Amino acid sequence: MQPTAPLFRRLRRLALTTKQVNGGYYKGTGSGSMGSHTKHGGYVIHYQKVRTYVVPEGLKNFKLTPFVTKNMEPLKGDFEGDPKGGLSGERYLERWKRENGTD
Repeated sequence: MQPTAPLFRRLRRLALTTKQVNGGYYKGTGSGSMGSHTKHGGYVIHYQKVRTYVVPEGLKNFKLTPFVTKNMEPLKGDFEGDPKGGLSGERYLERWKRENGTD
């Protein structure tokens, strides 16, 4: 069964998958290698292959801002009286019972 001609044209514009082509096609992740493997199982980084990003000058005075605010204060949990702090299993069970009721 074949798709109709208009549908087939739309399918051709999509990115290829490994199931649509013959063997030997490897899509990859776009990460690229930063070095090479040694014969003893190690890995040597070639620093000429490592990506470096240059921050443009005048970035502090740039008019556009990110979606995340820089003025947010860090949130701190209230775990006084509990020696384990936020990792206490008893504290988790108490909260679960408060929110969901007892079984």
